Amino acid sequence: MVLKTFGWSFAVTALGLVAAVLYGGWEAFGIVAILCILEISLSFDNAVVNAGILKKMNAFWQKIFLTIGILIAVFGMRLVFPVVIVAISAKIGPIEAVDLAMNDKEMYQQLVTDAHPSIAAFGGMFLLMIFLDFIFEDRDIKWLAWLERPLAKLGKVDMLSACIALIVLAVTAMTFGANAHQHGGTHVDKAQTVLISGILGLITYMVVGGLSGYFENKLEEEEEAEHDAEEEAKKAGKPVSAVAMAGKAAFFMFLYLEVLDASFSFDGVIGAFAITNDIVLMALGLGVGAMYVRSLTVYLVRQGTLDDYVYLEHGAHYAIGALAVILLITIQYEINEFITGLVGVVLIGWSFWSSVRRNKRLELQEGAAAEA
Repeated sequence: MVLKTFGWSFAVTALGLVAAVLYGGWEAFGIVAILCILEISLSFDNAVVNAGILKKMNAFWQKIFLTIGILIAVFGMRLVFPVVIVAISAKIGPIEAVDLAMNDKEMYQQLVTDAHPSIAAFGGMFLLMIFLDFIFEDRDIKWLAWLERPLAKLGKVDMLSACIALIVLAVTAMTFGANAHQHGGTHVDKAQTVLISGILGLITYMVVGGLSGYFENKLEEEEEAEHDAEEEAKKAGKPVSAVAMAGKAAFFMFLYLEVLDASFSFDGVIGAFAITNDIVLMALGLGVGAMYVRSLTVYLVRQGTLDDYVYLEHGAHYAIGALAVILLITIQYEINEFITGLVGVVLIGWSFWSSVRRNKRLELQEGAAAEA
């Protein structure tokens, strides 16, 4: 099971490390290995959240997520995205941006760093909306009941998540955005940039999340109709044919997953510059790490881990909320990537431990009931 799920990740790791040695020797090998570990540690919560969405999709779309999805994740976010950011921020063409990335790495790093406030505002708002929508939803299973119960009651107020996110964005733009951190330790006023980028992040969440939710509901309706049709066909003695009507639903859920992955990758891409400004090594290291996150997502789905350890999804969403706050703070202040990764690992580890305790408690109760 492990080899089947992680086989491609192992193969890509070997190819990536060999390519690193051929490209820049053993020093490049070490850099790629470090970047891979960085990406996995920063993105474990991404895998848990992805698994919660991916388990609703069939095997075909899970395969699409691992193939086409990984191409988008590796080449789109880890290679093309930084170049596009440089092209937009420096107002130059994409070919010039690629030339800059390959031949003037210091200037390339400076331009990407200077674009960080807009990247952090966009990603921070997108992730904040995911977190707010989660904690304001009333759930049967509650992890931190003392906190989640009153928040679920507040969640009955329409558009509360969007209102809070906009308030957070306005405060961020007026405080952190007005004194944004730039390359070389200087600070400039980027309040307008932060505000516009944050609004675009909110719009992206609402459009993609809204469409995926709409088509997910349509999918459920189609499944019910298909089930009724199958029952009728069985009663009539006719052959049952499975009709897949979930194309649009699965597509928009896939699109939502890709945008979600993009938002998670922002901190990894920016953090990678603390290790190297070589675009090739960055793409190799972060790409290999992204492959493991993809495989881990599928592994969690196929093992039913989220069903067995029910608080894991809660922990991952709290980690998302923490990451959103950290991204917004980094508009003005530098925060070490180790802290970012550690916060996510601690929250998910805590939720896993809580799930294990819950399972043991339920086993004891069932045992006591059986004896009675």
